[in-house]
Amino acid sequence: MRSLSSSRPKKPLLILLVDDHKMGLSARRSVLEELGHRTVAASSPEEALNNQAWLECDLLVTDYKMPRINGVELIRRLHEQRPAVPVILISGYADSIGLNERDSGASTVIQKNANEVSHLVRAVNRLVNVKPARKPASRQTAASKNQRKSG
Repeated sequence: MRSLSSSRPKKPLLILLVDDHKMGLSARRSVLEELGHRTVAASSPEEALNNQAWLECDLLVTDYKMPRINGVELIRRLHEQRPAVPVILISGYADSIGLNERDSGASTVIQKNANEVSHLVRAVNRLVNVKPARKPASRQTAASKNQRKSG
């Protein structure tokens, strides 16, 4: 089995973690720090919004169900000022209430279950390693070149 640390990123991210359950927050923090990232933890959406880290973070990982402000509302507020920040939304209710990327504003939605850690690691790696899209070679241009050569 491959160690989490074997897939360390080239440049550590600053990841803002938001969850009102200390155990979930602590577990995710441990996993992400083992991957080589820096983390800032907030035990409520209000704490996250009042912390300067959310203005500088490279990624937000948030729980859905929290008192007063849920994860979807937190995402909406974050994206008002920083629309390009990727977000991972984690919820025990993702399947039952139909949370998805389109409806929540998250880049990825993860269901809380026994596979949550592996899904989180994959999602972070995928979001971190997104390369800018390259413009594909035009088929027409290639076809025109071939016509000129044969003609």
